Amino acid sequence: MQPQPSVVASVMPEGERRRHLLDLDDVSRAEIDAVLETAESMKEVLSREIKQVPALRGKTVVNMFYEESTRTRISFELAARSLSANIINFAARSSSVEKGESLIDTVRTLQALGADILVIRHAQAGAAHLVARHFHGSVINAGDGRHAHPTQALLDLFTIREKLGYLDNLKVAIIGDILHSRVARSNLWGFTKMDAQVTLCAPPTLLGPARFWQATWPRVRITYSLEEALDGADVVMALRLQQERQQAGLLPSLREYSRFFALTEERLAQLADNVLIMHPGPINEGIEIAPEVVTSSRAVIGEQVTNGVAVRMALLYQLASQVTHEE
Repeated sequence: MQPQPSVVASVMPEGERRRHLLDLDDVSRAEIDAVLETAESMKEVLSREIKQVPALRGKTVVNMFYEESTRTRISFELAARSLSANIINFAARSSSVEKGESLIDTVRTLQALGADILVIRHAQAGAAHLVARHFHGSVINAGDGRHAHPTQALLDLFTIREKLGYLDNLKVAIIGDILHSRVARSNLWGFTKMDAQVTLCAPPTLLGPARFWQATWPRVRITYSLEEALDGADVVMALRLQQERQQAGLLPSLREYSRFFALTEERLAQLADNVLIMHPGPINEGIEIAPEVVTSSRAVIGEQVTNGVAVRMALLYQLASQVTHEE
C-alpha cells in the first residue's frame, strides 16, 4: 500500500523566519541551507506515486505574471498543487490591468479575495518590493526587470550541491549578457554567500565597467576572455543572449558573439570531466551554447528545471507558515 503523504518539516533556523523572498541580498547562508535541506524532502515527495502532501491545504497562491513565462510559472503552479494549495494564475492581459487598474489596486483586490502568497514576475525592477509593502501575506519575486530572480539562484545552488556534493570554494564562471541579467545578479548573491569564487565573462558592452560589479561583490573576477574564465572552473553557467542586444548595437553580430563566447564541444573538451554546464533557459542553441553541449553528460539543464519545482515547494512551505492578514 502506498504510504500516506506526510507534511514535510521545515528546517528554517529559529529567529530567521521571513515573510517575503524578494532577492538573496538579505538572505543569510543559514537560510539558504535551510531552503536547500527542505527542497531535498520536497524532491522525495515528487518521486512518490502520489506527488502531493497536504502542507498548504487551505492556502491560496496567486501567480501574478506580467511577463510571459513557461518554466517559472508552471514550476510554481506544480509546486503549489503538490502542496495541496489553491492556485490561481493571474494573467495581466485578461484582467482589469487592461482597463487601467494599478499594480497596487490589483494586489488589494487579490488580498480581499483571500490570497495568502503572491508570486510576481514583472518587467519593472522593484515591482516585487512595491507589492510586498502593500500585501499582508507573503510575496515571492519570480523575476523583476534586470534586478533579481532569487528562486532561479536557489534552484541553481540546489542542483550544484546535488551533483557535486558541496558549494564551498566552488569556482563558478558566468558567461554572457551579464549586464542585463537578473539571473546573474541573484546568483552572485547566492554563490558569494556560499563562499564560491565567481568569474564574470562577457563582451565589454554586455558586462559594463568592472567597478560596477566589484563595488558590491569585491571578490568577483572580471574577464573578457572565455578561455580565462573556463580555466579551473567547477561550474560554467551560460546566460541567454537576448537578440535585441544586437539590434541595440551592443554586438557586431550573433556570429561574432558565438565565435568568442559560445560554449562549444571543442571548448567543453578542455574542461575537467566533472565540470557542470548550466543554463537558466530558454536556450538559443548555436548562439550561447552548442546543441551537442546541451545534450552532453556534463549539462544539468534538465535537472535545473526539475529541481525548480522542489525548491519552490520548499519556499512556499516555509513562507506560508508566516502568512498573516493583520494590519
